[in-house]
Amino acid sequence: VGDVIVSANGYISRDLFEVNDKPTNFYMIGSMGLASSIGLGLALQNPKKMIYVFDGDGNILMNLGSLTTISKLKPKNFIHIIFDNSSHESTGGQPTSTNKISIDAIAKAVNFKVFRCNSKKNLDETFKKIKNIAGPIIILMKISKSEKISGRISLPSKKIKSRFMKSF
Repeated sequence: VGDVIVSANGYISRDLFEVNDKPTNFYMIGSMGLASSIGLGLALQNPKKMIYVFDGDGNILMNLGSLTTISKLKPKNFIHIIFDNSSHESTGGQPTSTNKISIDAIAKAVNFKVFRCNSKKNLDETFKKIKNIAGPIIILMKISKSEKISGRISLPSKKIKSRFMKSF
């Protein structure tokens, strides 16, 4: 059946492309904050596939309203991983507000199942815990700013879209 990853614009998509490019990855390279909305649509239309959304703190702050919609519709196959480095790193490192507000508290307030991680080991343990838990789930992964910047995605946007659509 195969898992699907929708990744937000910025370094998240670049990093995913560099380490694990595949046709079932959708790189949302053009719109900030919409990865969660795209992931929701995919989850609702493809209930047998696990849909993972890789988002940054800046991206989810651009579209916090998506969390209420996702929570209301309760897709069981939706896992939203938010990588929080407290900055808009790919546009110059401007700070976000996540050092003063709690994304996980916001997610809990709208009835997400929420897990917080701060290391790869902790993330691995979390994935074991959630294996048999129905979504929607948010994993908030606290991270540092990048030490290495991945290159730009070498596929044109139309190619990303067409190969993604063919993967279904």
